[in-house]
Amino acid sequence: MEEFLRYLANERNASPRTLKAYRQALTAFGTETKTPWKKCTSDHFRDYLFALMKHGQARSYVRLQFSALRTFYQFLAARKRLRGNPVREVQLPKLEKKLPLVLTRQQVEELLAAPTRQMKNHAAPVWMPLRDVAIMELFYSSGLRLSELAELDVADVDLYTESVRVFGKGRKERVCPVGLPALEAISRYRAAANVHTGPLFINKARKRISARSIWLVLKRYVRHTSIPISMSPHKLRHSFATHMLDRGADLRSVQALLGHSSLSTTQIYTHVTVERLKKAYADAHPRA
Repeated sequence: MEEFLRYLANERNASPRTLKAYRQALTAFGTETKTPWKKCTSDHFRDYLFALMKHGQARSYVRLQFSALRTFYQFLAARKRLRGNPVREVQLPKLEKKLPLVLTRQQVEELLAAPTRQMKNHAAPVWMPLRDVAIMELFYSSGLRLSELAELDVADVDLYTESVRVFGKGRKERVCPVGLPALEAISRYRAAANVHTGPLFINKARKRISARSIWLVLKRYVRHTSIPISMSPHKLRHSFATHMLDRGADLRSVQALLGHSSLSTTQIYTHVTVERLKKAYADAHPRA
């Protein structure tokens, strides 16, 4: 297992988050089954699947566990001459298709204005609300993942080309355009916080801000808005994609901006757009 995890880290450029998830998945299966890896059959994996479902685990969680196991057995077949992959014979439950919740453009505007409205009552250094504005503006402007934004360095933002260099899943590099409001917000924050090198977004101790801290920042500002839904950074990413498609962007361009390896992942946002159009039609047309 350790050799497999080193392979993921060194040859597949897996992120620390992926490594942690795969380690947990393999450890959980080993604890449950107590059978040597090379002696496991498809029946062992079916029993494990039934056990997970019996305990009410979400289908997304089950599929993640089996993704780790399937990849591990591919590694064993390639590197340890294991014959066959018993995990492939297991039929997994299909994911429930849920449309992502997105904010309206008015709700996005209200959220982005929240830090500025709260500045007078903010006991923290003056640059912190400016940082929060820059974080949310960049989220919505470029559709980044939470982990991608937290890992940005000052050097990754190019003010001249109005773009940001991002390392996504599997350390795949992409360049995303950044709108003028986000660039101006970043410049104001950097000037006030005296941030010129190293991590782009820092905490009170002047260390790189964690993904969890960014999440908490966002939740704090949502409480000062009229937004009725539970808020997460990923909803700003959802909103970015949906609003791009609403305004005529093509699906391939949105796929590239989001860093999706498969177009089918991006297509869910077309369903969101269609549902919004149906609702607008139902609300407005006299014979809907």
